[in-house]
Amino acid sequence: MKHCFLTLIMVSAAAVTCFAEDIIKTDAYRWHGDTITQDIYMATAPNVFEIVSNYSAEPGYAFPIGKQWKLKNDISSYPQLKTPNKLHAAIYNMGLDEMVNAVEPDTTLRTGKEWAGVWTRDVSYSILLSMAYMQPEASMISLMKKVNKNGVIIQDTGSGGAWPVSTDRLIWALAAYEIYKVTGDRDWLKKIYPIIKKSIDDDSIVTSSESGLAKGETSFIDWREQSHPRWMQTVDIYNSEALGTTIVHSQALRVLAAIAEDLGYKKVAKESIARADAIDEAVNRELWLEDKGYYAMYRYGRNFPIVNPRAETLGESLAILYDVADAGRAKTITESNPTTPFGTAIFFPQIADMPPYHNNALWPWVGAYWALANAKVGNEAGTLEAIGAVFRPAALFATNKENFVLDNGDIATELNSSNMLWCLAGNIAITHKILFGIEFEKDGLAFHPFVPKALGGERTLEGFKYRNAVLDITVKGYGSEIKSFTLNGKEHKPFIPANIKGNNTIVITMADNLVEPMKVNRTPNKKAPWTPLAWFEDGRLKWNPIEYMANYVVIRDGKRIATTRQTDFDASIPGEYQVIAVSSDGIESFASEPRSNRERIVVQMPSEKTAISSSEACNVPANAEGYTGAGFVELDKASSPVDITIDVPVDGTYSIAVRYANGNGPVNTQNKCAIRSLSVDGKRVGTLVMPHRGKGNWSDWGMSNYVRIPLTAGKHTLVIDFRPDNNNMNLKTNHVLVDCITIERLF
Repeated sequence: MKHCFLTLIMVSAAAVTCFAEDIIKTDAYRWHGDTITQDIYMATAPNVFEIVSNYSAEPGYAFPIGKQWKLKNDISSYPQLKTPNKLHAAIYNMGLDEMVNAVEPDTTLRTGKEWAGVWTRDVSYSILLSMAYMQPEASMISLMKKVNKNGVIIQDTGSGGAWPVSTDRLIWALAAYEIYKVTGDRDWLKKIYPIIKKSIDDDSIVTSSESGLAKGETSFIDWREQSHPRWMQTVDIYNSEALGTTIVHSQALRVLAAIAEDLGYKKVAKESIARADAIDEAVNRELWLEDKGYYAMYRYGRNFPIVNPRAETLGESLAILYDVADAGRAKTITESNPTTPFGTAIFFPQIADMPPYHNNALWPWVGAYWALANAKVGNEAGTLEAIGAVFRPAALFATNKENFVLDNGDIATELNSSNMLWCLAGNIAITHKILFGIEFEKDGLAFHPFVPKALGGERTLEGFKYRNAVLDITVKGYGSEIKSFTLNGKEHKPFIPANIKGNNTIVITMADNLVEPMKVNRTPNKKAPWTPLAWFEDGRLKWNPIEYMANYVVIRDGKRIATTRQTDFDASIPGEYQVIAVSSDGIESFASEPRSNRERIVVQMPSEKTAISSSEACNVPANAEGYTGAGFVELDKASSPVDITIDVPVDGTYSIAVRYANGNGPVNTQNKCAIRSLSVDGKRVGTLVMPHRGKGNWSDWGMSNYVRIPLTAGKHTLVIDFRPDNNNMNLKTNHVLVDCITIERLF
């Protein structure tokens, strides 16, 4: 009765909802009638243009929290939702209201109340969710703001200097093509084609890997320490191969193929499809975890990558929505991805010693993708809980917030914002794309509603604009199957051609079929064990003990070779060693930093010096310290190629890297990652990536990525030079100090 009393205090008209039938109920909250209840907190909708909440955030939290939303803007030109559930209608209308707030005077889409400007991934995912058709002009203008003067897509955020440490900029291509499907604008198609092609061409050189996956940081999870072990440098993140980012790359290739086909570039279309197919095959070969029923978050390491077996919700959703996962795997993913009482995590399990942001958090726009994926598969319970994970915070916080702590559903994360673009876009998408089943295709509008029984009833969208038509769409009943579909009173297939004009009425009657029950992997939130610290001592691999561990797994050259309860292991066989701690409930830590006891050849740079002279560098000291030989080589875009002669003792596969310093920017942002091409005996063999190591830190030396190549015994000439595809996002400053080159025989 305490909940009813609180509701009466807030708005007496809502008291009847206390005993309404549950729409969604988890161990954390209930959506019942027009009310969402979480412990002593409650949010309700007195009418469809107002939400009232009594939620109180963690005391002293820096970001503001509203307890009421009331319609501020004129939303009458947007599709109007009529539904028997006032709270649903109010949450939807709040999405429209905040969408109007997000359109800046220059007709770009603002990222969030606290975050000004257009960011590539934020706006692109928002466009894919709903902004392509809700704000087509602003979407076009916003995307073009994210193209640089060289005609490539801008990677505007990411670790260690943006691209190519972060490589999810190609999500721009998917968003741009979505706008074409909405508008049918062929001038737009011709405009975006060269941008997409040039960006993909550059990425194919710099981000391709031996495994077939794409290199680079997990899409949108761009705070290094929030999703990686502490030992991983930004260059290690470049060298990782992430599920979500890789799928973005394969789908960008499919977009390029579709546009090329339309514009008559048959060869490009054929080649792009083949490359996309190969990437998708690599995802299924390299990342699928049969024992867990989902894809691994990423591969990581140095010379011998291993998988991080965490589930990553956006990547899993993209695999389903873009058919990278076949029907069987898609179903399994929705039943296996861990779902906490507040929803699915950004990734699972969590990192124990890291505050909530990407770690230990739920982001509503990712929750919207998860809802779309569950609806596609037909997982009714999964779809409902995913919708609830978006609607709960929207109601309780009376805004579309950025993210939430997974432990308690609060907003006390490292950073947060109200009126968040991609979250409001996900809010709108749930109604349009799931409950009304609207899907844009290049030649028309398809309908495939998925209405969980708990949300059954009759709802209407009035004034849905599609090219030269305005549609009033009504969906009746529940289920996954359409019983009848009428257009202007006549039976019609559930597809509207792109040339439809004028005002039209669509009525979709669902079959009220009972959807085959599927599981939801409901689980309490969990944290992984601490990451071991490992080292070599007296011919053995040793590591620190971690309390309450069941055992440790020893890895050599990427293979699990032993399980032990001890804290040391015989390392007399040369190799690259790592250790994983395993808790009593089977949760694994990150692997320790790779340690190699193989012999290395170290070659100093020619024409070394000790002073930094380039005017391109920022905060440059008079001298750098910590180099290993007589000095270092300083490289900028205008530098001559560096020639190095090496003498290889025996035939084999070797790993090549350089020791470098890059003080042109901080570890977590800016855009001056240094990039160079590596050639051996006149043949290009790879790319050397040397990210920021801290602004002004010219005496902080680290290793580049490792390039693995076969070499015969004898002398070889290595060349390090700058080529056009080595341009970073800064375009002007591409500057680095190189101390020496290391060569290690792997096998």
